[in-house]
Amino acid sequence: MQLRLGVPAAGIDRAAHEVALADGTRIGYARLLLTTGSSPRRLQVPGADADGVLYLRRVGDSDQIKATFQAASRIAVIGAGWIGLETAAAARAAGVEVTILEAAELPLLRVLGAEAARVFAGLHREQGVDLRFGVQVRGITSTGGRVTGVRLADSSQVDAEAVIVGVGITPNSQLAEAAGLETSNGVVVDAALRSSDPDIFAAGDVASAMHPVLGQHIRVEHWANALNQPQAAARAMLGQDVSYGTIPYFYTDQYDLGMEYAGYVEPGRYDQVVFRGDVDRREFVAFWLAGGRVLAGMNVNIWDVNDAIQDLVSGGRQVDPARLADPAVPLDQVAG
Repeated sequence: MQLRLGVPAAGIDRAAHEVALADGTRIGYARLLLTTGSSPRRLQVPGADADGVLYLRRVGDSDQIKATFQAASRIAVIGAGWIGLETAAAARAAGVEVTILEAAELPLLRVLGAEAARVFAGLHREQGVDLRFGVQVRGITSTGGRVTGVRLADSSQVDAEAVIVGVGITPNSQLAEAAGLETSNGVVVDAALRSSDPDIFAAGDVASAMHPVLGQHIRVEHWANALNQPQAAARAMLGQDVSYGTIPYFYTDQYDLGMEYAGYVEPGRYDQVVFRGDVDRREFVAFWLAGGRVLAGMNVNIWDVNDAIQDLVSGGRQVDPARLADPAVPLDQVAG
């Protein structure tokens, strides 16, 4: 086994079964696994290269942001997704004033839908975050190359000593594309994580994988997927019969709210949200349903139920919404 650091892969020669490296050397393969990950989307506005515009992807980024919280009194966060909200919570815990700028009408709107997204809007408002929804960023202002704030489309200015950008990521599929592999929002792979070339596999952020339980290609950007999917790919590369059907899972901790989420639901692909518990106290479970079947579930400040939620998602059985909403009914007894 060899570990080569600091030498990027420059190309894949599928006919020769070789990977060309940037230093001119070539490495042969019988099976090849692509785990090239993803990169943060960059702001494409004037001033975006100013000192103090920060992104969160690596440990060093986290250290830099943490140090910024110790020095700054006011920051702006562009994007109200998971990165943006968790960063805002950490900043408020450090005593920093925070303004969140989001183009949509609510945080996490594409992920959670309006019904559950309102919970996170209320949470951050209670903690003193200035939430600005439906806004467009037109530029980053600076003095002497250092950030002074964010200019919005309506010409207003949000003052800030640093700007944290969390507007999504893009899969690093350039190598795959150049090699002629099928790509569509990542490297397209089957349930065994095999690409359009039977000797090349992909896993992690870069893989758009056919999910045997959900019945569609999905690309999952959360840590649990990066932890579990490469192991399945390795088994498939060794010739074992593999079908990666692990239910997508992630969690977040913000202020006094802890949450776990399991499943997968796209905007507009559900027809009902069922709440079990006390939403106002932020102690509840939310379920997203389509045709009476649970697509996803989120437990907020309620624990030891996520395995049952995953069973509901993977089981695909129709449930009775009234029983699903009743905390007195065990989750394994909610079938319609």
